[in-house]
Amino acid sequence: MSDLLYSEEEDALRAAVRDLLNDHCDAPGVIARTESDSPHHLALWKALTEGMGLAGLLVPEELDGQGATHREAAVVLEELGRAVAPVPYLTSAVVATEALLACGADDLLRDLAAGTTIGALAVALNVAPGAAYRVVRHADGLLHGELTGIADAAVADVLLVPADDGGLYAVDATAATVTPQTSLDLTRPLATVTLDGVPGRLLGDAEPAVRRALRAGAGLLASEQFGLAEWTLTETVRYLKERKQFNRPVGGFQSIKHRLAQLWLEVVNTRAAARNAADALSNGEDVDVAVTVAQAYAAPVAVHAAEEAVQLHGGIGMTWEHPAHLYLKRAKADSIAYGTPGAHREALAALVDLQAP
Repeated sequence: MSDLLYSEEEDALRAAVRDLLNDHCDAPGVIARTESDSPHHLALWKALTEGMGLAGLLVPEELDGQGATHREAAVVLEELGRAVAPVPYLTSAVVATEALLACGADDLLRDLAAGTTIGALAVALNVAPGAAYRVVRHADGLLHGELTGIADAAVADVLLVPADDGGLYAVDATAATVTPQTSLDLTRPLATVTLDGVPGRLLGDAEPAVRRALRAGAGLLASEQFGLAEWTLTETVRYLKERKQFNRPVGGFQSIKHRLAQLWLEVVNTRAAARNAADALSNGEDVDVAVTVAQAYAAPVAVHAAEEAVQLHGGIGMTWEHPAHLYLKRAKADSIAYGTPGAHREALAALVDLQAP
């Protein structure tokens, strides 16, 4: 097993991304975007991709990418999770990129790495790696059908669509009808994609590409969940040190201390699981086990941390103006993204041959 501690390069990357997010992704701005018709922060996306080259972390250098690993992408996602940043990084720079890597679509990989093109895999966000997914009909060279629950489809330039002939097709997003769906997480909107006789370019076999993409998405989602949980814990502790009752800081009460101590243990364990998943994706060792462990553990911890943040902030935590609700909604939505914790536990049991009685 590799060293799971952060390297100097990863710490430097974290600092750079955090500085950028502090300058361009404050909580009031995110809340304001969720109230608008354009929740995605495309100026921030441009700064992350064209300015810092982060969209190409998983793309080889010979294809104009950074040639980095999943560990570096995980660091970026930790910071994006801390800020609940409304950018399509996970869906485009990780999931769509992994699908294109599996198909060897070099030209599209160059476009995604440059950040000038946003990709979206047209598979519902709740589908777990290896699970069945909906496909469209391919007839006479055209694609027909409807796909629901597609994350970040509203800002995608190219859609990667699986069809009933077993192929994965690249479709120009302007040729499809993309209809927003009501989403719990307002910072990662879902949409319905309708194809009515739309041409597509065959990239390769859908099944291995989709499985690879969803596995990477599930594994690195744990890093986003860790970043979210860490922020909510840190912010809650800060607030409880300042908030007073009976002329004492609320955080000084023993029952509150016990809750925060338990949550801290859960968060640091989540970091270990998420780092292990990112490392496994990087070196290819025990990937399925590492990913299922990370998702089975990280999803409920992120929800718990966000719920505690809302409750322990008291009345202000229930308001729209405070960002706690953004973190709770993201945590809840993430808990069913790329498979539920229960689905991952079942998958893990099968992987290690530990079936229920």
